[in-house]
Amino acid sequence: MTSSNDWLIIGSLVLIECLLSVDNAVVLAAQTTSLSNLKDREKSLFYGLWGAYLFRFLIIGVGTYLIKFWIIKVAGALYLCYLVYRYFHHLITKRKRHPVGQAANADATSAKPRRIGHISVFWSVVIQIEIMDIVFSIDSVLASLAVSNNPVIVLIGGLIGILCMRGIAEVIMNLMRKIPELETMAYVLIALIAIKLFISIPAINIEISSTLFGLIILIAVVITLIIHYVRRSRRLSRQTRRDS
Repeated sequence: MTSSNDWLIIGSLVLIECLLSVDNAVVLAAQTTSLSNLKDREKSLFYGLWGAYLFRFLIIGVGTYLIKFWIIKVAGALYLCYLVYRYFHHLITKRKRHPVGQAANADATSAKPRRIGHISVFWSVVIQIEIMDIVFSIDSVLASLAVSNNPVIVLIGGLIGILCMRGIAEVIMNLMRKIPELETMAYVLIALIAIKLFISIPAINIEISSTLFGLIILIAVVITLIIHYVRRSRRLSRQTRRDS
């Protein structure tokens, strides 16, 4: 850990972690919307952060065997599909209950919080965050071990990368609060993430590059922002006509 080359490798691993964790950040930000309190959302990401650190520390030791756990990817893809179904089912149900024009923000609400057994909603969200960390850690750990076989370097790079990824998730979470349409966009992206995760299993072995997926996310965000400002402009115009 004394040479500049080691720290250059760590920097590369942090970059890899951030690039591979963009989809993870989208999922985590969407998961926290089950909590209505902003403080609880931030706390859930904080507890999830420490859980991710603990899991990463344990799993790097058996990283070379992770490729055998492709079934985790399948389970993760199915779980993401379930999240998408739950969100849009709730959204459609809510719209049916509200006549057009009486619920301008009906699409700005997330699915109702779901508990795991008798566990509180908050800890249920934390557990779901940890499940997603386990699923998404497979690609990042394997990619990191391909860059360096030094477990200390891989661990340091991974831990710094996780911290950066959590920062990205918090930014997305705050944007969702200000621009409600981003939540619906996030669940559309989650559906794409589920497909991306599933087709990466060894039996199919189709990899979507991080660059391409990052470009998809950027385009989706731009389109969503356009939709948001167009809808806001129309609402302001209707409000102005009513006031006049």
